[in-house]
Amino acid sequence: MALYLRRAMRLRNTIQTALYLRGSNTQTHDISHLLISHNQQILHSQNSTPFPSFALLGDSRRGFAKGKRSKDDSGGSTMELAPDIGPSVKASASSQMDAAILALSRELAKLRTGRASAGMLDHIIVETEGVKMQLNHLAVVSVIDSKTLSVNPYDPNTLKALEKAIVSSPLGLNPKVDGERLVAVIPPLTKEHMQAMCKVVAKSSEDVKQSIRKARQKALDSIKKASSSFPKDEAKRLEKEIDELTKKFVKSADELCKAKEKEIAQG
Repeated sequence: MALYLRRAMRLRNTIQTALYLRGSNTQTHDISHLLISHNQQILHSQNSTPFPSFALLGDSRRGFAKGKRSKDDSGGSTMELAPDIGPSVKASASSQMDAAILALSRELAKLRTGRASAGMLDHIIVETEGVKMQLNHLAVVSVIDSKTLSVNPYDPNTLKALEKAIVSSPLGLNPKVDGERLVAVIPPLTKEHMQAMCKVVAKSSEDVKQSIRKARQKALDSIKKASSSFPKDEAKRLEKEIDELTKKFVKSADELCKAKEKEIAQG
């Protein structure tokens, strides 16, 4: 626009000069000539060089178009993450729930029943030569009969340490030295002891179920946070799979606890 204004000013000055120097007839002819010549220069200038503002607008439009494609590309890359979310969330939840079941198994194994079990001594900690180790790392425990256990140490020098650890445990056992091994007779359970152990089993059952539910809630929170990156139907399907996984582990916990209660009841 400024270029047109400058050219108009120059044309006006030229016309004023021509009017001053020449007569009216000659003025009309020369003014027409000047106008035609000036218009030709303007047309030539327009044809040879585009107006800068239009070129800038074109560049801007191209820039916006590239930006839109980049945004689309970015959105596509986000969507590609969706297939990996499900397996990782389920694997994490399954690992946490499985750890809870394993902890429950270990706790139930610590409870003494009226029947001999090779694993009932595994959790006992034995201190020998200033080092604390689990009993099953120092000896082999075997079942002689339904009421008697045999403890055979790898090193006979640890026999006294093994005896002391078993007597100090809450199992209520009083093993006897038999050559290079220990023999432990499982005493019968009293009614009060049975009731107390059943309460412990119920408490352990509730604790493990709570841990399983926490793992479920953590998985559902992860799905909710990532739900914007995959379809709503996929999120619903994944939530359903987590619920089925939860039911599976809760059932396993119930089965372990019922088996232990039955074992306690049999004395």
